[in-house]
Order: sequence, then C-alpha cells, then structure tokens
Amino acid sequence: MKRKPLLRLAALLLGASLLLAPAAQALTLEEARTLIETYYVDEVPDSVWEQETIEEMISALGDPYTYYFTPEEYRQFDGSMQDQNIVGIGISAKATQDGLLLDRVYEDSPAAQAGLKAGDVITAVEGRPTAGESASVISGWIKGEAGSRVAVTYRRDETERTITLTRQSVVIPTSISELREGHIGYIDCEAFGPETAEHFAHALESYGGQADYWVVDLRENTGGAVSAAVQAACIFTGPETLAYLRDSSGYYHAYDSRQQALTTAPVIALVDENTASAAELFAAAVRDFGGLVLGDRTFGKGVAQAVFDQENRPEYFPDGGAIKISIYRFYSAIGTTDDTVGIIPHLRLDPSLTWTAASLLCTPAPEGDTAGFLRLDMGGTWYIDLERALADEASRAVLTALLEAVPADTALLAGTEGGWVETAPAEVAQRYGLEQYDDPAFTDSFTTRFKAQIDTLAAYGLVRGSGNGSFQPFGALTRAELAAMLAQALGCFYPTGESRFSDVAMDSWYGPSVNALAEMGLVDGVGGGRFQPDGAVSHAQLVAIAGRMARRLNLYLDETALDCPEDALADERLSRWPGWSREYVWLLAQSQQDGEETLSLLWDRLENIDPAGEAARGEAAVLVYNIFCYLGILPA
Repeated sequence: MKRKPLLRLAALLLGASLLLAPAAQALTLEEARTLIETYYVDEVPDSVWEQETIEEMISALGDPYTYYFTPEEYRQFDGSMQDQNIVGIGISAKATQDGLLLDRVYEDSPAAQAGLKAGDVITAVEGRPTAGESASVISGWIKGEAGSRVAVTYRRDETERTITLTRQSVVIPTSISELREGHIGYIDCEAFGPETAEHFAHALESYGGQADYWVVDLRENTGGAVSAAVQAACIFTGPETLAYLRDSSGYYHAYDSRQQALTTAPVIALVDENTASAAELFAAAVRDFGGLVLGDRTFGKGVAQAVFDQENRPEYFPDGGAIKISIYRFYSAIGTTDDTVGIIPHLRLDPSLTWTAASLLCTPAPEGDTAGFLRLDMGGTWYIDLERALADEASRAVLTALLEAVPADTALLAGTEGGWVETAPAEVAQRYGLEQYDDPAFTDSFTTRFKAQIDTLAAYGLVRGSGNGSFQPFGALTRAELAAMLAQALGCFYPTGESRFSDVAMDSWYGPSVNALAEMGLVDGVGGGRFQPDGAVSHAQLVAIAGRMARRLNLYLDETALDCPEDALADERLSRWPGWSREYVWLLAQSQQDGEETLSLLWDRLENIDPAGEAARGEAAVLVYNIFCYLGILPA
C-alpha cells in the first residue's frame, strides 16, 4: 500500500454529523476525489468513484463524519469549538412548564451582577409570560442590541421579582469551573477548543488550594480538537502520550504534552451516550491513569478528521468553503480504540445521577475508626460516608444505583472498628433496607466457575440473558447468538437497508447484529450468500472471530499479529486446530507475555479445548471478558 503524504493539520474528533443541504461549491469533483483517495482512513469502495457530484460521492462513502462545508457552514462549524461572544444577559437555561429555568449564570454578566442564580425561573420578559414558550422564543425576547435594556421577572423561593438589565456582550466559554461543597473542583466542559486547556489551568489555579477532588463533566460534550483534549488531560496526568492516530498506510502519529500536572487530587469524569470523540479521549485518559469514570457508555467515535480549507488548500477553496475527511483511527494511551465500543465507565449509572454519585465518592479517607464507611477499590480508592448516603430518599436512591453498578469482580469493603472487611452490594442493600436494590446478577450464573466474569459483563450491560433472568452459560451457541452477543458487547452501530445474507432478515432479532459484524469484517457467511444463523459455533470459529475483534480493538495486538514469527504457527500445540484459525489461537493463547509466563486470554488451557467442539454461551462470555479486561476496555 502506498504511503499517504503527511499533512500538518489539526486532527478533529467530532461526535455528531451535520445534515447539510446540497449547495454549489468551488471545490471540483476531481479535487474532492483526489483528497479522499489520498487521505481517507479506510479502503474506499469502487462505487464512490462512480458518483457524479461531491454530495453523491460522500453519501456513497457511507461515513457520517466526512462532509463538505459551504463557506457559511464552515464559519459556523469553526466557531462551535471556541468561546463565543453573544449580546444578552449571560444565562444558560431550559424551558419548563413554569417558565425558563436557569441552569447557569455566567461570571461578570448582567444577570450575575443583578444577583440571578441557577435555579431561578424567569416567568416573564417585558411582561410577556414565558410559561409554555420554547427556549428559542424566550431567548429571542431576551437578546437585543448592546446597551439596550430588558425587564425580566423571575421567581425564587415562591417570591417573584422584576428587574431591568442592560444587555451587553458576554463571553460564553467552552468550559466553566466552580468550587462545590467547599472541597470539590468542578469543571463543566462543553467542547475542546483553542481556549479549553487555558480554562482548565485557570480552574486549577483558582481552586487548587481548596479542592481535594476534581470532577470533569463531559456529558453532552461531542468533541473538538485532539491537541486540546490532550493538553487539558495532561493538566491532571502530567507529561504523557495520550493518543495515537493511525492513517490508512499504517503509520502512527503520537499526541503528547510536556504540561506538568497541576494537581495530584483524584479525578472523576462524568459521561453519557453523547460524550464523543475528543471528549472520549479525555475520558480514556482518566480511566487509564487512575481516575474514575461515571455514567453511561460513550458514543464510540474512534475516527479523527482533518479539515481541508482555504488555509491549507487555497487553490481548492477560494470561496472559503472546506471539506472534512476521516483520515485517522484513534487509539488511547494503552493502545485501545474507542471506535464503536466507546468508553465503558467504571460505574454504569443513569447520567442524571452522576454528579450526586461523584459527590458521595469524593469523601476523604476516614481517620481511625472506619465504621460507617464503604470503600471501593476501583481505579483508585474511593470512600462513601453512609450517614450522608442514607440521610434522605434522594441520597438513598443514588447509593442504591451505585451498589447496583459495582461489578462482581470489584472489591467492596465495609468499615469496622478494627478496619475493613469484604462485603457485597446485596449485603449492604439488605443491611440498610435499600428495598429498591435490584441485583444485576443472572439467576443461574452461580452454576458455573465463570460467575464473576458473566455477572460483571451483566453489570456493564455488555451481555443479555434469555429474558427470564437466566444466562444459560452451558447452552450451545448458535451463529446468530454469537453475533448478537458480540454486537451488544461492542456497542455496534447497526446498519440499515438490505441484509448481506439471503437467510438473515433485517427485521429478525439477530439481523442487524449479523450485518453489523459482517460490515466490521468480524464474521463471514458460509457461501452462496448465506450465513446459517442457526448453525452451531465451533471453538475454532469462536476463537477466530474473537481474535479478529481483539486486533480491531487494540493497536498492539494488531501489530503483534502482523509480526507473527514464521515458525509460530507450526507449533505442535496448534496442530489440532484448523489452519485458518491458528493465527488467532496463537494471538490469544500464546503471543502475550506476563513477565516470564505466557498469558492466555482463552477460557481454559489450550490443551483442554477441542477445536471442533461446540462453543457454549458461558465460554464466549468469558472470552469477551478476558479480552476486554486485558485491553483495558473494562476498567479495573
């Protein structure tokens, strides 16, 4: 494969695609073809080159992150990652049935100077009631020319007041920070742009002397620039290489920083399903360097884009337009991609509960008597003051959710007068009367020696049971079931349209999963356009499919497979295995070293596994668990 020319562009990791209407552009079809052929990260289907317009060509490419910008669209896109100046009163709010509920009042704004606070409800603007109106309509009433005045009525503690504010230019930063509860530094980061690292450093300088914990809120953060995320993360990690970007030629580009850490305090990242791209890079750094990640599995966008515009391709974009192309695949500091699989949080919680959960976990280590505390050893060491956690129904609900999220393979300890003793989430829930506690463990997992692994996958939502609370670990595994299990574990983006296989309907329970894995190159058909979904899966097939998955997820395993010694596959221990499976058996069972010992990721000793034997559901689950743990996808 030819090497692509190096291009000094800022790599972008952006979560959501834009819906762009076709428009006339200065970029020609031939120029767009040249850029895509030269830089696109994956192999380009032949159908792309058959298209007659840029819009049709990008559509045929099937990549939601590659698209063309008109000059106006590019100006909007470029400004979306930077601090913004608006003329108004300086609030962030959402519409409710009662009016406009303030989420945030920005520093030094007219609203802040007038004493407005988060939690206030604006009930009228210039006498017009806000109840029932949309946020955009109310915002239009509030905004106006700088220096003009607007009368705002707001309610606080059942009392209404009307004040008159003078509109002015207000800077809306990509990140804001504050000190919460007197000891928790809180940073709400909405995007990673040119000013983000400076905002983070300012937060550390402002509150570092008081904050013994830091919480970085990445919920709804859809991305930004790789360099910005790395610079911000290194404020907590210190000088580290935090990302690798691989181009279509297989060359790696490392992203690191010489930034010294500005704090040694523990860090918690809050994430949700819309946390994407550069924000996932930041969350991965928290995961990999001893912090804690709370919330839901993130979006799973592991490809990075470069923007070709008037600055770096003036001959292509004289009108100020641009084209953004996926040119890199992203890997974290430990070599694992979040592409599709996302960042799996240490504790999987409803994102709306994550701040309260983080607050409970930001409890300093008890001195002396530990009775009345819980200790969670996960990433670092975290404590919960049970008196506070049990104080009211809201706190009890969050404690219940935390206990339900603790994986089966994680140490949970209860404090006593003499130290710490191991306990289990169900025991804590019973002891303190947490009646809403719902044990995520399968009802039949206790029948197998793989109980901890299977129940851990269940706590993370990575496997599903049979629908009645059981998992059936000894049940034979069909090809359809394996596809559904791996698609669930990987968090696949399910394709639409026609099925690749004549015997797999897209409206069947397994159809989208089978096609998603086929699109990723993890499963094949049996010939004649068929998949044979009800066919049994042999151990050799299971290991081969899992080996392909492992290579896709981690750059080091992929490089190991590429560098497989010539004599490795001739090892006598592999002679029982079909030739087409040996490279994957070697990769998962023989290639990795733990000190002087060979580390196998299989569910049993190699000599105990019959390659032609039928795989069981429990064996497949443990194989996924072992791979995910080894690669750091499941946080320790």
